[in-house]
Amino acid sequence: MNPRLLFAALFAIGAAWGLTTPLSKYIVLGGYRHFGIIFWQEVVAVAALGLWLLVARRPVPLNPGSLVRYAFIAMFGTILPGAAFYTAQEGLPAGLVALFIALVPMFALPLAIGLGLERPEPLRFFGVVAGMIGIAMIILPEASLPDRAALVFVPFALAAPVFYAVEATGLGRLGTARLDPVQLLFGASLIGLALVLPFVWATGSWITPGLPVGRAGTALVVTALIHAVAYAGYVWIVGQGGAVFAAQVSYIVTGTGMIWSMAILGERYSLWVWGALGIVFAGLFLVQPRPARAGDASLLALPSGEGNIALHETKGH
Repeated sequence: MNPRLLFAALFAIGAAWGLTTPLSKYIVLGGYRHFGIIFWQEVVAVAALGLWLLVARRPVPLNPGSLVRYAFIAMFGTILPGAAFYTAQEGLPAGLVALFIALVPMFALPLAIGLGLERPEPLRFFGVVAGMIGIAMIILPEASLPDRAALVFVPFALAAPVFYAVEATGLGRLGTARLDPVQLLFGASLIGLALVLPFVWATGSWITPGLPVGRAGTALVVTALIHAVAYAGYVWIVGQGGAVFAAQVSYIVTGTGMIWSMAILGERYSLWVWGALGIVFAGLFLVQPRPARAGDASLLALPSGEGNIALHETKGH
């Protein structure tokens, strides 16, 4: 495969995923709330991935082991981090939320070491420290946030990558039971529809579709479609270039997420935030496994959590 084509595809996928950052802000600004948003995104995912599996004539296993994995991914890869993500979007700049999501590997590594999935390495430990410094640069200086009242939303922004990290390490422990990434994500989306409904009713966050769709509704549908299409492209890149190469999309997603937010939402960030971005990127570089240990790339989760599935698939579980 032509390396230039792979790099172009990687950038296109990362930029597309980054675009979901300001689009998610539009969804929240439209009055839609976390669990209602997640429900309809699951509907779109089931439709898109279900069509893919139908055309490919690939069945979806429904044995107990598969159902456990679907439920685990649905809860820790979509519902809980999604709720935290959209709550954070209510009070923080969209680009800043994208920066927090990039911390997934920093949280995943200590969990993986605790579960015996990884070996402690000093260099990767410094990557975790860099992530913590990046967080401090955002929440401590008074000039880092446009409004200090927004600090109340920071725990939600941090909770999202923590849940994604739990998903990454948990799936590493469970394995994929020979399910391919599309089967896993479809099953998780289907189970997720049932799991998220009680949260929707309990929080009064139901969204009733209507015409005209409006900006928020359009952003919701487009965001869900971008996730499905970008995920398909990401799985292709994993197959063509390997998990370690594909995991570099994390940089692109975060960087373009901030740039898209500046261009579309008019956001501007302080020097503290840009400094934190540089330190977090340095931390990502240190945390990621070396190519000789490509199987460990499962820790480099994507913002949507979907990348965990594809990367774990490369480990042959």
